[in-house]
Amino acid sequence: MAGNIGSAAAPITSSLSKLQALNGLFAIYKKQGPTSADVLNALKEALLKEAGVQNPNPRKRKKQSLKMGHGGTLDSAASGVLGISVQSNTQQAEATTVVGIGNGTKMLSTMLAGSKKYVAVGELGKATDTLDATGSVILEKDFEHITRLDIEDKLKAFTGDIMQVPPLYSALKKDGQRLSVLLKKGHKVEAKPARPVTVYNLTLQEFKPPHFTLDIECGGGFYVRSLVDDLGKALSSCAHVKELIRTKQGQFTLEEHALHEEQWTLERILFSLQPCSESEQALDCTKPPEADTLGTHSEVKMKT
Repeated sequence: MAGNIGSAAAPITSSLSKLQALNGLFAIYKKQGPTSADVLNALKEALLKEAGVQNPNPRKRKKQSLKMGHGGTLDSAASGVLGISVQSNTQQAEATTVVGIGNGTKMLSTMLAGSKKYVAVGELGKATDTLDATGSVILEKDFEHITRLDIEDKLKAFTGDIMQVPPLYSALKKDGQRLSVLLKKGHKVEAKPARPVTVYNLTLQEFKPPHFTLDIECGGGFYVRSLVDDLGKALSSCAHVKELIRTKQGQFTLEEHALHEEQWTLERILFSLQPCSESEQALDCTKPPEADTLGTHSEVKMKT
């Protein structure tokens, strides 16, 4: 009997050891709906269950058997690439949310400093309190006067190094609490001051009034919702984000690197993991693995 128990426990112990030994970066696909934190916790729970951990609590911060962090919040109403860092639980984390391996925080900072790409569908004629489709409509204005050439002309002012005011409903914090949480609690929140952001490329892909589709490549700290809201005002109307997909984060792309939920297994992550040892931190270790040839989903599906 004891021998059978020992042999059954061995694979579990082995799987957990492999999981806990992971160090590096990889990308997953975040679907529309859950927050980035929800997705991270679901990923951790799936991996811990696969490793045989009973009743895993991925939200428990202390004495975690697996330490992971994501590389930048993606709106709950958005979908797309979410960068993930994972570190051995014998390492010291330098941050509470974004966790790295020794210098792993530096790895994530490098990834966040790289460009991001989005496909955004905006809707003219309606403004919402959240600047996207999850909010309540607070203003309606005519948009029939707007042409494709008008949009293309106004987009020029939003390209390059610009100043942008972040949305009130955001992950930015005041007194340790997110502005979005404070607003939902009924607190009065003042807008954060405009800050410098960079837009590398901004093009209009489609215009079917009241909807328009933008391809955006930008730097860190940029809010697509603010862009669409500001664009609506510049067009003497108003607008909000109807659909949003992040197709690239740093060097990770949706088509080549993002693991979908059914691929959240130890085997797939080992295949996709971009490891960086401490000695490699000083070198260029931001290049992700080659495109997954084992069947990673490459179809980009727009959300509502």
